[in-house]
Parts: sequence; C-alpha cells; structure tokens
Amino acid sequence: METKISTDLYENTRLLYELLRADQNYDMIFRPIRVGDQQACLYFINGFVKDEVLEKLLEFFYSLTPEDLPQDSEDLTKNQIPYADVRLLTDLSEVMQSVLAGMACLLIDGYDACFTIDCRSYPMRSISEPDKDKALRGSRDGFVETLVYNTALIRRRIRSKDLVMELLQAGEASKTDIAICYMAGRADPDLVDQLKERIQNMKIDALPMNQESLAEVLYKGKWINPFPKFKYTERPDAAAASLLDGKVLILIDNAPTAMILPATLLDIMEEADDYYFPPVTGSYLRISRLVIAILTLFLTPLWLLLLEHPQWIPPGMEFIQVEGTIHIPVIWQLLFLEFAIDGLKLAAINTPNTLSTPLSVIAGIVVGEFAVQSGWFNSEAMLYMAFVAIANYTQSNFELGYALKFMRLMLLILTEFFALPGFLVGSILVCLFIGTNKTVSGKSYLYPLLPFSGKQLKRRILKEQTKETENKVERNRYKIRKK
Repeated sequence: METKISTDLYENTRLLYELLRADQNYDMIFRPIRVGDQQACLYFINGFVKDEVLEKLLEFFYSLTPEDLPQDSEDLTKNQIPYADVRLLTDLSEVMQSVLAGMACLLIDGYDACFTIDCRSYPMRSISEPDKDKALRGSRDGFVETLVYNTALIRRRIRSKDLVMELLQAGEASKTDIAICYMAGRADPDLVDQLKERIQNMKIDALPMNQESLAEVLYKGKWINPFPKFKYTERPDAAAASLLDGKVLILIDNAPTAMILPATLLDIMEEADDYYFPPVTGSYLRISRLVIAILTLFLTPLWLLLLEHPQWIPPGMEFIQVEGTIHIPVIWQLLFLEFAIDGLKLAAINTPNTLSTPLSVIAGIVVGEFAVQSGWFNSEAMLYMAFVAIANYTQSNFELGYALKFMRLMLLILTEFFALPGFLVGSILVCLFIGTNKTVSGKSYLYPLLPFSGKQLKRRILKEQTKETENKVERNRYKIRKK
C-alpha cells in the first residue's frame, strides 16, 4: 500500500518509525538534526553506512543557512547535497526498503520527498583467492559476499560498453538483490529475457541458500537427474571469460559465487588452468580430466564384473583377481567403502584445521591397514576405491563428482544382480541420464556432440593458441535475434 510523503515532518517520521519498528530494533538509528533553519530527521542502520561520509554530511548540513535552502526538492538534491548518489523518493514504503537496504534517508520539514544517500559500506572479508577455485597461474582475487564489489571485479576486466548488468530483486521478505550480467550482441537475448521474466515472477518468501534457492526456482522439476544444470565459479577471471564467450552470469548478494548459464557438460568440466597454460599442456589437462572421469565411473563396476566371470579377463591381466580370502562379498566391500569415503569427507569438513593433518594420517594408515588385516576388506578393493576417491577431486565441480558417484553406485548394483546385461543396461542408463539432461535455456547438455559441431568440439577439447584480435571471431553458438 503506497503512502505518499507529506510536507509534515512529524507525520512522516511517525509513520516511518512504526514501519521500521525503531523502538524495537536497537540498530535502527533515528537522528534528529537541523538543515538550515528546518527540522530534519536522518534514518540509517548502524553498521551499514560509512562513518566518515556521514560525519562530513552532518557537518555540511549544520553549516547551511536558511538562504541556502531552495524550495524545490530537485534543486536541493542537485545543488546542495554534496554526494554523488542521491535520489528522491516520494513513497514511504520505498523509503523503508531503502533504509533496510543500508542507505541513509533524510526527511526535512516542508519537503514532500525523502533524500536517500547511498553511502553504504557492507561488512566484507578480503578479496583473496578462493579455496575451492584455486589455479596454478592467474589472478589471486575472488568474489566476496558483497554484490557491488563482485560486479566491480568483472568491470575491471571487461571495459566494454556492451557489458550489461541489470539489477533485480527476489523474495518478498528478503528482497535479495540479483544482478544479471551479459554481453549485448553475444549472449542469447531469448535466454536473458527468459531469466529476467522468471526472476521477476518468482513467488518466494526469501532466498535463504542464495544460489541453490534461486536455482531450484529457475529450474523447476527434473531434479531426479543428478547431473548439474549450472556452473559455479568464485573466480572473476573465469566469470569474465564466460561473459566474453556469450554466457549469462547471475550474481546474488551475500553469495561469493557466480552462476554461469547455460552450462553444458564440457563447460562444467573446464577449469581456469586449462587457459593459463600453453596449448599442449592445456589440451592434455582437459583430455586427462575427461579420461579420468570415465575411469572413475566404470573402473569398479567393470572390475566387479570380471571378478564374477574370470574367463573374461584378458590374458596377462590375471593379477586383477583377489588373491586373499574374501570374507565379505566384494559388492558389499565396495558399497561400504563408497559410504565410508563420504563419511571421511564430512569429518574432514568439520575437523578444525589444527587437527586435520594428524587425523588424516590416522584415517589413512591406521584405519586402512587394520581394515585389511581384520578381513573386513581386501587390499584390491581398497586400492581401486582409493583411486576412485582421489580421482574424483580432478573435477572442480562438486555436483558433477557426486553425479558420477550415483551413476557408479547404480552400475555396481545392476552388475552384481544381472552380471553383463546389468552392466550394459546401467551404461545405457548413464548415457540416458546425460543425454536427456537439458540446460536452463533448453539446449542440449551434450553440445557440441549433440547437435554436432566439429569446430566447437575441437575448441572445447583442444586449447587453441591465443591470436590477435580479428573480425571473424565466432561470437556465439546461439542465434542472435535481429532487432
């Protein structure tokens, strides 16, 4: 319900005092001041404003004389308030939202508008390299939880008039700021319009989990497919490179991660180191990551299949058979180890840093050694599962690693119960899970394999050498709508 600001300062402050619950919120600052010879009131939240700027503004307001005050609010905004970002608001509900967003709002007796001064200074940690998205070369800065700093890190890398950053809000209670970033002329305009429409039409109370909450609303249904639909990065250089490649970025306030859309399987498997090394090394890293992902998926199910049918073991590879006594069926050993590895991961996350190293040594040496000696596990099963556990970390995307894990568990169970037919059916199901997955834009998850594009496939697998700027650069794989 709109409530227009009147020229009566007392009435305005009374209504705003009730809307903001200033008598209950200890951090809601209500400061009566004088501007010229007029009574005024300043509202702001403690901890959200720059103290130095506010002190300078108060010093300036107290120095004004009655002759310095113009009758028009626009003149006062443009000619008297010495700050760059000042806006006029005429509705008290908008004033309330501005105060809650961290702005300082000034009400002056005799003026039917509120002067909002954007001198916000959100609490923020240092812009350091993210722990998850580390690279051997390249910049060492990373996104933080403050939206304006994240957009500035991208602007620093792309100084182009085509870079567009549109600000939206979602959540009836949280009013979370969401920035949609894209390069005009490179990004798919239909996707941009679709994302803006979905965000604006959201019927949601809040985004408590930031990107995950937004992702579940943007991509409704079909969550039974574990393969990730989004790519996330905490690196501004990777985000800038994606924008230049025609992607769309979604930045959310209070989240140190950028969502990259649309994201295909090969996009998700890419890393920053692929681009920071020469073409031969970068191509090798990409190919080896792809091969290792395939090995982590099929290694243990194929080994289980060969154990149950020794006659299928190729000559010269008889050493893969289990030599010791098998006290527990191999399938149960593999399943126990799959869950035990997850348990160790969770324990490592919650372990204090000072204890993580000694506890890792204990878990690796003592638990592993005694598990084999006691007969619970065979050394061959421990070896293959150790390779799978370590190889999973070659994927920087956490969701992709667990998607491969779920597919591997399905293959193990089908192989145990149905032998070769189960292994083949499981492999077909894996291909169906990947092939039927769609990006947010509705495009194929396996592009450039489906639909096939040889040029793009070569570009995705083999790193090309950096060339001088040329006019025939392929802007985007999407059809750009003519305006």
